[in-house]
Amino acid sequence: MTHSNRAGLSVADELATFIEGEVLPGLAIDAGEFWAGVADLYARFTPENRALLARRDDLQARIDAWHAARKGQPHDPAATEGFLREIGYLAPEPAPFQVGTERVDDEMARLAGPQLVVPILNARFLLNAANARWGSLYDALYGTDALGDLPPGGPYDTERGARVVARAKAFLDQAVPLAGGSWADLTDPHANGIELKDPAQYLGMTERSRLFRNNGLHIEVVFDTTHPVGATDPAGIADVVLESALSTICDLEDSVAAVDAADKTAAYRNWLGLMKGDLSASFQKGGKTLERTLEPDVSYAAPDGSSRTLRGRSLLFVRNVGHLMTNPAIRLPDGEEAFEGILDAIVTSLIAMYDLRGLGRFRNSTAGSVYIVKPKMHGPDEAAFTNRLFDAVEDLLGLDRHTIKVGVMDEERRTSANLAACIHAVKDRIVFINTGFLDRTGDEIHTAMQAGPMVRKADIKASKWISSYEARNVAIGLACGLSGRAQIGKGMWAAPDRMADMLEQKIGHPKTGANTAWTPSPTAATLHAMHYHAVDVFAVQKEVAQRPVPGLQDLLTPPLANGANWSEQEVADELDNNAQGILGYVVRWIDQGVGCSKVPDIHDIGLMEDRATLRISSQHIANWLLHGVCTPAQVDAALLRMAAKVDAQNAGDPLYRPMAPNPDGSLAYQAARALVFEGVTQPNGYTEPLLHAFRRRVKGG
Repeated sequence: MTHSNRAGLSVADELATFIEGEVLPGLAIDAGEFWAGVADLYARFTPENRALLARRDDLQARIDAWHAARKGQPHDPAATEGFLREIGYLAPEPAPFQVGTERVDDEMARLAGPQLVVPILNARFLLNAANARWGSLYDALYGTDALGDLPPGGPYDTERGARVVARAKAFLDQAVPLAGGSWADLTDPHANGIELKDPAQYLGMTERSRLFRNNGLHIEVVFDTTHPVGATDPAGIADVVLESALSTICDLEDSVAAVDAADKTAAYRNWLGLMKGDLSASFQKGGKTLERTLEPDVSYAAPDGSSRTLRGRSLLFVRNVGHLMTNPAIRLPDGEEAFEGILDAIVTSLIAMYDLRGLGRFRNSTAGSVYIVKPKMHGPDEAAFTNRLFDAVEDLLGLDRHTIKVGVMDEERRTSANLAACIHAVKDRIVFINTGFLDRTGDEIHTAMQAGPMVRKADIKASKWISSYEARNVAIGLACGLSGRAQIGKGMWAAPDRMADMLEQKIGHPKTGANTAWTPSPTAATLHAMHYHAVDVFAVQKEVAQRPVPGLQDLLTPPLANGANWSEQEVADELDNNAQGILGYVVRWIDQGVGCSKVPDIHDIGLMEDRATLRISSQHIANWLLHGVCTPAQVDAALLRMAAKVDAQNAGDPLYRPMAPNPDGSLAYQAARALVFEGVTQPNGYTEPLLHAFRRRVKGG
């Protein structure tokens, strides 16, 4: 990787060529002035970024020492809270306030529906997610286990098709009931004479369909007697299409493996393609080469004869990386790698100017905003740092103040314990808070690492702090005025093949008052959209806002085992479960650069895995090692057993490199082992430093 001087910074030629050749000319921005501004930002914000990370380390050292000194004593919630206030881990609570965010698109503020998170390095996945604004309910019900069983192989199954149609029409009866009778009773193939119980739900028609709205979400009922399904339907209904993923997070963080300038440039180029509207991806299907591009908007005729338009694509966020990592794409005048989060803030906002200026094929934000999710912030000081950084980026690019909006991932213990103060620090640009159960669990383990051994991983979900965390997130967000201005979100459904379970369980998210929640695929988004028709989220928010905010003591109670005496077999089973998950994810990350994928678990059930799940498993074993629940020999034995299992699970992948035959020669295996045995000393238990170091070795960097 060669670098060249830009205003005193050493910038990788690949990144410099991309910015100067593909980004700046279309915006009429002078390259010299741009790089001078970038250098100034790094000079201003690098020292503070380093200081914030040092503060993290100092607080963790104090917490470790406090727990070590109290070893063997029962957990004391009041004493814990007092200690955390004394050291400044708990910040003063701000006086009651309301956020002041303006220029927010409806998808953020006034609608409730599913959200996707997609790795920005995969153009095809990006396009699938961006186009997931609309999804076929018939396809989602037919092609998954949503009806309770999996579809049979072979040609179309008419019996299953009839069950799909019946389920979809039952949904219509709930969401847009007729004035009399059921949708199943309709027999007019021309869709004439449809009378709704609430006529205001009817929006208009296209050449092929009728459009309806419920709880702010749109439903398209397609009438086509020439379609194989419509030809057999009494009313000629060929499909029911739901407005599904209202928003999508294009992810530069947990779901990608971006370790150098080549990776970052590829990621930024895909973001540019989205903002300009010309991103495309070719792929093979059925022996044919197909090309995927962004879907156009949907035009329809309103009852008064006027022409109206609905968005054809999901509203796009971009998730930058957190404050921790650096990247060799830019080196500072002192020779150190530049902070990657600062680079992301600058470049993703720069590219989004194509949308702000209307230079692309489509508009992303009609409100004139740039939506950036900022993950892994620890407390209000780090949120305030992000706010000042975004101020400076706006000044660099000539943008109005608070054009750049921020989504705060409530996924670290210090943030969830100080959530109101964190929101206050970004109160005029916040558009999103989200509970990140997975990273939050990893941070919980690491923060209380010295307090004692943790319960088994599956039992953590029943811990006091989790229910408190989920309830506080919504309650605090509503108390700060997020309803009608921002999203309050919930986390991912991690089992993409278990849609029946998702339909049964994930309705709990809108019932909490969260107006979005993550889904693992466009199909899952379509199915989850049904929940937002069943639940009026904004009515729920009004009810939740009347309840008191849960206190801190449950939130600050770690999931300690409290003298549990596990059998040798129970310990071995737990180690195998964690080791299999670690190896199954790490081997793809290190050897193939896959940052997020459906990874078979120890029972061969496909689960969506990313660095957050890896953080939990590696920290859990590290905790048990520290407290003598298991020995290093037991851990190594589990890793070797599970390396053979993971090898077998990936036997059909021609790109896969087996680990078990030569674990000492496998960088992926060595990375997995390091994540466990060095877990106690990793900053906040994060996996990125080790993953990046080993991935660069594989790439020859």
